[in-house]
Amino acid sequence: MIKFLLAVHVLAAIVAVGPVTVAASMFPPAARRALGAPDDVRAGETLRLLHRICQVYAAVGIAVPVFGFATAGAMGVMGDPWLIVSIVLTVVAAGVLLVLVLPRQEVLVEGQGTRETTVRLAMFTGVFNLLWATVTVLMIVRPGSTTGA
Repeated sequence: MIKFLLAVHVLAAIVAVGPVTVAASMFPPAARRALGAPDDVRAGETLRLLHRICQVYAAVGIAVPVFGFATAGAMGVMGDPWLIVSIVLTVVAAGVLLVLVLPRQEVLVEGQGTRETTVRLAMFTGVFNLLWATVTVLMIVRPGSTTGA
């Protein structure tokens, strides 16, 4: 059962977090292009598509911690420091996405943003990506883990 839960957890992370990470990273440069060519309909469509990908896959991403908790419970590692740090970083990453990234994308999709908005968005997107990369490393390395990895 542990292998099944772990497989679903990893697949959910790849399928849900991967697209958000890529689409969010593509958004700031696309927004800068759209700001430089306000009459370019295709640039606006690209922004809407990237924003929609981020929204949908952020919602799908709820499966990642759900299966993560199930896996951790089955493995008996709920109190391990590496897992607690991973949970905290996951919550922070979700907060960055929901409070700092998606709202700024929305402003830019609506055509109300500035070049400064894209700079801040790029920074927050980088923080989001760095948090997820850190969680991924913690999940693989599991410092101090007694599970044999």
